[in-house]
Amino acid sequence: MAPILFSHLNRPRGATRFMHIHILGICGTFMGGLAVLAREAGHKVTGCDAGVYPPMSTQLEAQGIELIEGFGVEQLALEPDLFVIGNVVKRGNPLMEAILDRGLPYTSGPQWLGEHVLSGKWVLAVAGTHGKTTTSSMLAWLLEDAGMNPGFLIGGVPLNFGISARLTDSSFFVIEADEYDTAFFDKRSKFVHYRPRTAVLNNLEFDHADIFPDLAAIETQFHHLVRTVPGVGRIVTNGREAALERVLTRGCWSGVERFGVEGGWQALPAEQGATVDEQFAVYWEGERQGIVDWQVQGEHNRMNALAAIAAARSVGVPAAQSVKSLAGFRNVKRRMEVKGSVDGVTVYDDFAHHPTAIDTTVAGLRTRIGDARILAVLEPRSNTMKLGTMKAQLPASLAGADLVFGYGAREGRDKLGWDLAGALSPLGDKARAFDEIEPLVKAVAAAARPGDHVLVMSNGGFGGVHQKLLDALGARGAGGHS
Repeated sequence: MAPILFSHLNRPRGATRFMHIHILGICGTFMGGLAVLAREAGHKVTGCDAGVYPPMSTQLEAQGIELIEGFGVEQLALEPDLFVIGNVVKRGNPLMEAILDRGLPYTSGPQWLGEHVLSGKWVLAVAGTHGKTTTSSMLAWLLEDAGMNPGFLIGGVPLNFGISARLTDSSFFVIEADEYDTAFFDKRSKFVHYRPRTAVLNNLEFDHADIFPDLAAIETQFHHLVRTVPGVGRIVTNGREAALERVLTRGCWSGVERFGVEGGWQALPAEQGATVDEQFAVYWEGERQGIVDWQVQGEHNRMNALAAIAAARSVGVPAAQSVKSLAGFRNVKRRMEVKGSVDGVTVYDDFAHHPTAIDTTVAGLRTRIGDARILAVLEPRSNTMKLGTMKAQLPASLAGADLVFGYGAREGRDKLGWDLAGALSPLGDKARAFDEIEPLVKAVAAAARPGDHVLVMSNGGFGGVHQKLLDALGARGAGGHS
């Protein structure tokens, strides 16, 4: 299946030195996945975090990984061979300060991963502002269904696998390639450590306003990623994105395939006059490769599918086979995931937190449900959102919803630094803002009617609001609400 040109990858490199690593900030999605991979590779792994919390804490404990609450200096007594530092750790952190004062060995999570897990692999890295998790999950599934048994590290839980990370003896490794910075001592994007041979550039917008001043700064990091792809590698890029074209114009040394444009990879109606919602034909350079028949909806997911098909083809999976495999793709947790239905009201959980993603998510649900009402429940919790950089774009992104309920914490690390009610005011009477979860839950339950769809969007836990909404709807029904 795999081309001869990379048959040398994953060759034995002598005896592996097992080590004890202690991970600071272990409960983050990336660092938790790294911990699992390190444990599977045979290393002893311990870790700490502030507010050791499920589900990551329970997943790690099930793997036999010891977790410590907080960043106390007493953890130096563990005497690990190496401290692996998550980007949640800043100067002033007591354990980090002690590590620096004593000159103890430390590295970043992405660097450790690149040197100890990805070295010797054909790495397929999926980068972009949106769709990284979904596209990575699709790509891992396409390789899995082709019998290639890939390793992977994904910033979510693909339902086809039930886990976010795994290590295999395969030559192939799929990774969600984040542009966020590596660590307090390494301000390069995480993905420059991965050295992919196949790089997917899904899209590129301004985000992460806490670390990037503008879009041009992010384009520079993507340029650095492109510089690491070898000449025998492949870049799969969204041909509709001007920002990505600017990145490639700055220098490209690898083969390039574009998707979403004529002459590249396209998703078109399977038959003349047909829609493309649940069935579409895949074309490469004008030649039909097959028909995708699946339950995943939205133009953004069709673009994700094209990217995954092209990336899988770069390591030997025929496009026709990938097209068939997508019928078995089950999506990702927290991507339009149905949490329950009570009294005729369906509650969804979605990770959307950037205005573009919010708009896409609302539009995708609208396509699915037609004229039924959408009650959007939003927590603007990402670092960029908390800064208020995107607040002016929120009303337009939520315009497709019938009612909008916004939540902004008054205190704590998730506190908003701006007026949510004011930002939502262009939506008029259909939008309300809350600074406590319980009143928000009561308002949604009071407004919801049988046949409604409650779309909850946040990149955090949102105070368990999904279950609280289901409980409130159930109590309403038991109380004879009409």
